[in-house]
Amino acid sequence: MLTSKQRAYLRSMSNGLDAIFQVGKNGVTPELRDTVHNALEARELIKVSVLDNNMLSAAEAAELLGSRTGADVVQVIGNKFVLFRQSKTKPVIELPKSK
Repeated sequence: MLTSKQRAYLRSMSNGLDAIFQVGKNGVTPELRDTVHNALEARELIKVSVLDNNMLSAAEAAELLGSRTGADVVQVIGNKFVLFRQSKTKPVIELPKSK
């Protein structure tokens, strides 16, 4: 669980990121879940966009992918959302300490 300070830090880091995945009309498929899982292990912080022809909203897709990959939803804006999960092998992003 992220604190508001950690969430704000991750939001500032994700500002310059481009969306590397798209949730299409098929929704959150097992293949998408696996590729997002691998990307989170490598990058820790990713941005995903949701296409207009999808039956899910960006918030619903973010919650689904977050729960299926064990990631935290950092932010949902419009049709994009940001996910974060600390890498198990080699963590890169150091979060601010919570009080």
